Amino acid sequence: MRRHGGTAILLGALLLGGTTGCAAVDDAPTPASQAQRDARITANVRAALAADPVFRNAGIDVATSAGIVQLSGFVGSAEDVAAAAAVARTVQGVQSIRNDLRLK
Repeated sequence: MRRHGGTAILLGALLLGGTTGCAAVDDAPTPASQAQRDARITANVRAALAADPVFRNAGIDVATSAGIVQLSGFVGSAEDVAAAAAVARTVQGVQSIRNDLRLK
């Protein structure tokens, strides 16, 4: 009696398990890919702020590092500080907001 079926299943499971393990390591972002994502997030946050009539000409500076968006500059009210952060949070990829906006 031959019993190769069980060996083939075990070998297949090991191969699939090994592939899954390698994919997790390969999915780690490289510095270049993280920089590209951060640049895209920055551009999208700037676009979202520019699309909002309150912030269109506010001159808010946006910088992103590892998905953390920093807002800086001056706005007219405390409500605008909170609203700018709310607009930035709507952008895909934003992990958190560092809100350094100040009142004029």
